Amino acid sequence: MSLFKKQRVNRSLFKKDNQNKETNEDLLKTNLQENIQQVQQLLGNSSDIVIREIQIGKERFIRACIFYTDGLVDTNAIQNFIMESLLLDIHTDQEQMIASQQNVLQVLKERILAVGDIRDVTEFNSLFTSLLSGDVILLLDGYAQGFTISMRGGKDRGVTEATTETVVRGPKEGFTENLRTNTALIRRKIKTPQLWLESKKIGKLTKTDVAIMYIDGIVNDKVVEEVHRRLDRIDIDGILESGYIEELIQDETYSPFPTIYYSERPDVIAAELLEGKVAILVDGTPIVLVVPALFVSFIQSPEDYYQRADISSLIRLTRFFCIFIALLGPSLYVAITTFHQEMLPTPLLLSLAAQREGVPFPAFIEATIMEVSFEILREAGIRMPKAVGQAISIVGTLVIGTAAVEAGIVSAAMVIVVAVTAVSSFVLPGATMSMSVRMLRFPLMALAASFGLFGILVGVIALVLHMCSLRSFGVPYMSPLGPFISKDLKDTLIRVPHWGMFARPRLISQKNNKREQTSPPKPPRNKV
Repeated sequence: MSLFKKQRVNRSLFKKDNQNKETNEDLLKTNLQENIQQVQQLLGNSSDIVIREIQIGKERFIRACIFYTDGLVDTNAIQNFIMESLLLDIHTDQEQMIASQQNVLQVLKERILAVGDIRDVTEFNSLFTSLLSGDVILLLDGYAQGFTISMRGGKDRGVTEATTETVVRGPKEGFTENLRTNTALIRRKIKTPQLWLESKKIGKLTKTDVAIMYIDGIVNDKVVEEVHRRLDRIDIDGILESGYIEELIQDETYSPFPTIYYSERPDVIAAELLEGKVAILVDGTPIVLVVPALFVSFIQSPEDYYQRADISSLIRLTRFFCIFIALLGPSLYVAITTFHQEMLPTPLLLSLAAQREGVPFPAFIEATIMEVSFEILREAGIRMPKAVGQAISIVGTLVIGTAAVEAGIVSAAMVIVVAVTAVSSFVLPGATMSMSVRMLRFPLMALAASFGLFGILVGVIALVLHMCSLRSFGVPYMSPLGPFISKDLKDTLIRVPHWGMFARPRLISQKNNKREQTSPPKPPRNKV
């Protein structure tokens, strides 16, 4: 037994020696040519990697090399702030310090290079990460250390209007695919030193930059720790879009309801941060994730807070009503026409019976055909080019609906029900919640065809129980409806005036709940 323990110790020491050996191989060499050969070999002599060898000093006795990736850097900035600084702008005292070869790296960093962000690099792993991220690498002959200089540039999409969350009143700007542009858009909204930003690199091959933003003093520290823990747990080759992150850190995998909210509007993300939530930004996508997410978050629109409270409340109640129509519309039609005809007035019942007289299918098959046809047309309209996509959707819907009624395959009432259901599903601001409602529509139709209104009632109860059991990063998904918190209902079904929402949601922000003054401001009265 003691021999076994001794062998285990020896193996651990052997692994440690191998790790030290790999670490030593990863370190930069003092010979500049060896470093250049190593970079060329590991990058396969890629043609977009520019290697520029120069000599520094009046006597040109110090050899240096500049590496950068063409297309990811600002070449004009390299010429103006690096090349000219190294080759032209060397003063007498700096020349003497370089000639003496004392603290050459320090002189370059502190007195010669006219750039802002300079960091030391001593390993090839860090060198390649910075090089392929758009930084410039400067190495000197005789030194096992170099600099990474931030000169990121290249072509990217400018700030344009958000395409998925359009509003009549409010800011029109939306996020872009550039991470730094997105963080800057948020900082323009929230100008406080309490807005903290933490960065990570996720993906063994893509090395994607992921940023975590939150307001210190408002956010729940346990939520921040949970976000870090879930992100650190990700072990994947690449992250190409925030959807990768969303699927890897969500609470429930097999739930139809989304537990992570996302938006491409800076004003929405700023408002969520002020509530005490955490934003997750991913480089290369305009979609920003927000946690924790509540069910009511997917019903709220940014325009609700830019209109008057009475108008916003009416529109929000309309959205909740549209959820029931989109979810239960076809199911109620199938249940009533199949099992509960006595619920209809006699003239309406006779009209429906006359329409269905020549229809060969039961109501459930009829509804399924129309719903599947609509989903096909919707998907085709999205994938088609913009010039013909909408025309194909409109013409296809009109032609197919009219032809199906005239051919006796479906009734006219079913076409009306499916059309109203489809329009109601588009009222929801959150696209993911709209997809969830469309997905749940089919099992509810099956329950209605099998058991009538009793089946619909059982299905709705099961959905409510499932939603009440969900949590998003430790916060109940149905809060403040379940658990019921009366103080947080001011921004749920309706929206009270801004002066009335003086407290943040209790379960989200547990450190600083006070947001506004507790009494409404008194407007000035001018006597005429």
